[in-house]
Amino acid sequence: MSNRRLAAFAAVLAAGMLAQPSPVVGQTQAQDADAAAAYEPPRMPDGRPDLQGFWTTQTFTPLERPEYLGDKAFFTEEEAAALQAQLTAEGVDPLAGAPINIEDPEARDEALYQVNRDRTGYVHYDNELWLRTPVPKGISTRRTSLVVDPPNGQIPPTNGQARQRAADRRAAREGRGTFDGHELRPLAERCLVWPHNGPPMLPPPYNDIHQIFQTRDHVVIFTELNTNPPRIIPVNGLPPMSDKIRQHPGDSRGRWEGDTLVVETTHYNDKVRWRGSSDQLHAVERFTRISDTEIRYEWTASDPATWDVPWSVELPMLATEGPMYEYACHEGNHDVRNILEIYRNIEAQEAAGVR
Repeated sequence: MSNRRLAAFAAVLAAGMLAQPSPVVGQTQAQDADAAAAYEPPRMPDGRPDLQGFWTTQTFTPLERPEYLGDKAFFTEEEAAALQAQLTAEGVDPLAGAPINIEDPEARDEALYQVNRDRTGYVHYDNELWLRTPVPKGISTRRTSLVVDPPNGQIPPTNGQARQRAADRRAAREGRGTFDGHELRPLAERCLVWPHNGPPMLPPPYNDIHQIFQTRDHVVIFTELNTNPPRIIPVNGLPPMSDKIRQHPGDSRGRWEGDTLVVETTHYNDKVRWRGSSDQLHAVERFTRISDTEIRYEWTASDPATWDVPWSVELPMLATEGPMYEYACHEGNHDVRNILEIYRNIEAQEAAGVR
């Protein structure tokens, strides 16, 4: 790190530790719980909490706790304030990956800036210019991971059934190149489904806005960076669809438990393989409005054919401003013919000895 950058980072670190902590990371867990319990949410005409509006789940908090943090579930207020200052500094690349996984603050600071990757020929858009939001991406809580259960902050290891499925898929592709057919190309490349879409939902890398619409009988979640239609969730007791029908995003059904919207999703197909899951994946999401600016979003994923125990995530949805912009992903579907044609040409040239 240059002396100039080091001095700037030291100033930011000191400011973060001495300044009044931000509301996002500055309260204790007890204060947060007391405030959430005392909060009275705005309500719809039917008396249910009003979840409508624009919300963002953007965060640099990693899904799993970094190894160097051990059993530490929460940063201290001082650590969180310093991290927030470092992560939201001017020039930070919103696509910097998982910088909190880097233990050394100087090495983390180095990784946060896109210009440092350009030194090795990295060519891309200016991410800070195009993707920085009015409220810059930082950390949304003092948690050290989004995974809250198991307590170690780690996704449980896959079991024997999941490992066998993976081995079977590898055997089925034995001797085939990754460009031998369209069915071998990743679903995300083909613009069919992205892992963050879920359900359950995870933060996408950018364009991270979710708009919620609500009526007496339905709740609609419309995610900006999405390849599937908006998710229309019945909350009127509609029974699940036929077990003969399987979909990429599964089939969601909601209900109200007090002031919490609970959404259960089943009927996944066996093509998405969300984090290695099977078509037995069962997701339970909970949406609780705990302040004017936050919905507490919690979910539990279970699949006995993939993990021996369920695992859970807590991910704040923070109020933000619209509008959302259409995100139309068509390239992979339209161009898969060209992708495969290019590789047939390469193979023909290699066969002919052309270099």
